[in-house]
This record gives sequence, structure tokens and C-alpha cells, in this order.
Amino acid sequence: MERHLKDYITFLRIEKNLSPNTIEAYERDLNRYLQFIKESQSITDLNKVKQKHIRSYLRVLNDVHLSVNSINRAFSSIRSFHNYLAGEEIIEANPMLLLNTPKAPRKLPQVLSVQEIETILSMVDTTNNLGKRDLAILEILYSGGLRVSELCDLKLTDLLLDAEMIRVTGKGNKQRLVPLGPKALQCLNDYYKVVRPGLARKNQNSGRIFLSRNGKPLTRMMVWIIIKKYVALTNIKKDISPHTFRHSFATHLLEGGADLRAVQEMLGHADISTTQIYTHLDKEYLKEVHRTFHPRW
Repeated sequence: MERHLKDYITFLRIEKNLSPNTIEAYERDLNRYLQFIKESQSITDLNKVKQKHIRSYLRVLNDVHLSVNSINRAFSSIRSFHNYLAGEEIIEANPMLLLNTPKAPRKLPQVLSVQEIETILSMVDTTNNLGKRDLAILEILYSGGLRVSELCDLKLTDLLLDAEMIRVTGKGNKQRLVPLGPKALQCLNDYYKVVRPGLARKNQNSGRIFLSRNGKPLTRMMVWIIIKKYVALTNIKKDISPHTFRHSFATHLLEGGADLRAVQEMLGHADISTTQIYTHLDKEYLKEVHRTFHPRW
């Protein structure tokens, strides 16, 4: 078994050209797996490995409280190894064929309330030019539900202000049109017409909309720092990132009665199941519905 593992690692290094860190992770996972197969299941011939043995190993990983992500990584390593063994005809049957990847529980995203959004926005000082820029950034993140990378990549040609929309290029270079509310449009106009021309003269910026004080395209880290700056001025204790505004955008739309597929389109989700995570409702709202309509209240 050790020889087959050594050959597989060589295959990953030479034919798959994987990074040293990835190869090290595969080797570590597979060494543990083969040790379990040999010592706990008394198997020395890989042809005798069955689904039940692999399931037993996954149960052991779960029993030692390994995280779901770590278990999934181990599962992926084992599956790739057995696929290689089957492809090289080292084993007659692949025991991984009918095994499904363990599903990780989906965590509800951190969401801000409407009042918390308003509080953060109110911290921005718009008497200076960078404040006008920052408010436009926050308004667009919340009004359009953009990913931070999508915001940073916005170009002048993506502004469709007459239509009250922006063109967003998402994952896989897929483009979508996202409407903006009047407040976001006003803030964007203030920045675009008054502030941006002065910043753009300082540097080559490839036509990006949002620029730094030196005229360079704004980076994701800069946006993160901007958000942290204004959150620090509030009493909000939540861990807030640019993506929190996207989560809040989706949640508030759905709680207000928006159609799930419309929200999916605005978020740029390829699969509607990704959007469905936002269909959770505020606990207080659920309790209020229960209190209002249940006959035992």
C-alpha cells in the first residue's frame, strides 16, 4: 500500500502539478487513512477495501471531533486516491463510486438590521471628498448586494445611471444588471461627478469607478478597512465585513416579500439553493406571528 501511495504522490506532483502544500495535505490525509485500514481493519490489500471500511474511517474522524471541513478534505483525498487506483487498474472495483461527500451544515450568515445599517451610514462625514466616496461605497454594497470584488471592478462603462442600474461582472465573468435605490444613486452621482475627477487626475486607473486618495483603483482590503473604520464609531458588536452588507441586502429583500428568483438574479447566484439560505426570518418576527395567530396565546 505504501508503494501505491508513493506512486500516487509522484503522479500528483508531476502530472497534476499540484502545489507542495496541497500534496503535503493529500499525503498526510492518506497516511492516516491507510494506517487505519491496515491497523483497525486488518487490510493489507487495497482490493479488499469496501465502502463499509471507508465509512468506519469517516466515523472515527467524526468521533474525534474533527471539523466538517477537515472530514470533507480527507474524504476528497481518499476519493482521488481510489480513482487513481481504479484508473491504473491497481484495484478491480472503486469503493468510492457510490459514496457521497459528507454535507457541511450551512451556517446562517451574519446580518445587520435596517437600523444598524442606518447607524453605520450615519457615521460617514460627507463634508470631505473621501467621505462622499465612502458613503457611495457603503450605499452600493447595501443597495445592490455586490460582492466586494465586484464593487472594486466596477468601471465607468458599467454605470447606467439613466436606467438607475449598474452592470456587474460576477463569478465566471457573468454579467448582470443590478438596480440601485434613489439614495445610492444620489451618493454615487455626488462621488462620480464631484470627487472622482480630482482623484482620477493623480494616477492611471483603468477607468475604475472607485479610487483611492492617490487615484489608484480601490482594493478589497481598502474597502474592508473603510467599513471597519465606520463600524468602530458605532456600538455594534457584530463581526462586519463587506459581505455582511450583501447578506443584509438579500435578507431584507426577502423579509420584505421579494421574489426568491429576483433576489437570485440580483445576487448573481447560479443555483437558487444558494439564495435560499437567506429565507430565514428574524426570531422576533416569528415570535410575533406566533403570538398574534396561535389560539393558545
